[in-house]
Amino acid sequence: MIQLIRGFKDILPDDIHQWQHIEQTARNLFESFGFTEIRPALLEKTDLFKRSIGEDTDIVGKEMYTFADRKGDSVTLRPEATASVVRSYIQHKMYAQDPVRKLYTIGPMFRRERPQKGRYRQFYQINAEAFGIESPLMDAQLIFMLVKLFEQLSIDDTTAHINSLGCPECRPGFKKILAGYLESKKEALCENCRSRMTRNPLRVLDCKVPSCRKALDAPPEMTSYLCGECDRHFTRVKTALNDYNIPFKLDKNLVRGLDYYSRTTFEIQTLSSGAQSAIAGGDRYDGLVEMLGGPPHPAGGFAIGFDRLVELFNQQPGAKVKGPDVFLAPLGETCEAMAGKWAAELSLSGIRTEIDFSGKSLKSLMKRANRLQAGHVLIAGEDEIENGSAILRNLHTKEQVDIPLADLSETIKMKIKL
Repeated sequence: MIQLIRGFKDILPDDIHQWQHIEQTARNLFESFGFTEIRPALLEKTDLFKRSIGEDTDIVGKEMYTFADRKGDSVTLRPEATASVVRSYIQHKMYAQDPVRKLYTIGPMFRRERPQKGRYRQFYQINAEAFGIESPLMDAQLIFMLVKLFEQLSIDDTTAHINSLGCPECRPGFKKILAGYLESKKEALCENCRSRMTRNPLRVLDCKVPSCRKALDAPPEMTSYLCGECDRHFTRVKTALNDYNIPFKLDKNLVRGLDYYSRTTFEIQTLSSGAQSAIAGGDRYDGLVEMLGGPPHPAGGFAIGFDRLVELFNQQPGAKVKGPDVFLAPLGETCEAMAGKWAAELSLSGIRTEIDFSGKSLKSLMKRANRLQAGHVLIAGEDEIENGSAILRNLHTKEQVDIPLADLSETIKMKIKL
């Protein structure tokens, strides 16, 4: 038997309801804020990710699914979505129609990481990207959208963490000060951090190794070295979040190591699993569009770890798979033929319907209805057909009523309050 590749997973019918609910909740929320959906390609030229993510990162150096196609060109299954969305924004000259574009995408990404709980080699993300908006109010709106999405999914115990990365004017000076601080802590740092100290000191602050986090107990804060424009930008973000009644925490260790990131960076963190972890993160990346060959347009966005989000959602009450609204239990061949027509009518009217044509006893049919977690059962035998009625039984309250077979879908909608 051929089995699934290690690190990949099937999303089975018992799980798909939760996935669809989360997707639809995100779509409804994002579109109400003026975002429209884009579905960029899964396979891109490798150079796109080398330039956007950085050749010295673990993602590009160790984790990407990269191979040569038949012409010998190097191509890569996308390890993240932002670069693909930016590439599409530039290639199709979306900025020519209107430089302000707000886009979202939902789909799979690929990284050959070590598989573990909640982390897969094919994983899913929800992304939102806003182009052509320099205002700090856009940063605050992105954070607001994230917080409201988790509220709508009843995921509590989340906190917004924010920081400012400055800009090309003020960041170089901070990097020098940070490099001096890191040099004084060099002996306590891991091997990766020692190699990053000179190449990319900001990334050291983001190290997750416990000994490094302990050693870096009081690093210099970027917000203390912001230029006037960056300071005003960050102040307006914080003011807007207060106006939106969004609690947030200033996080001096929240950084991004690549030069095209600027100013606001943020994460949504949770303690739901017992240990603090990020389930979403975003940034302003004002330099990325120009770096990938487009005009110098400001931009920013966020990404949500979909697989992790599903885990958190499944911990909430009411997250269980919802069964059919009505299970049809026809008794006898004549009733089965008629029930097939009823099933078609009910399904097309928006009532989620399941039917059993097995010819089994009513007791067996009721067991299957309970196993499917149906809300109601419609029972009809020869006597009911002759009387022009059927029995509708509520499987939660055990109450049952006789209903006419005429206008069946409208009657059932009214009875089950659809």
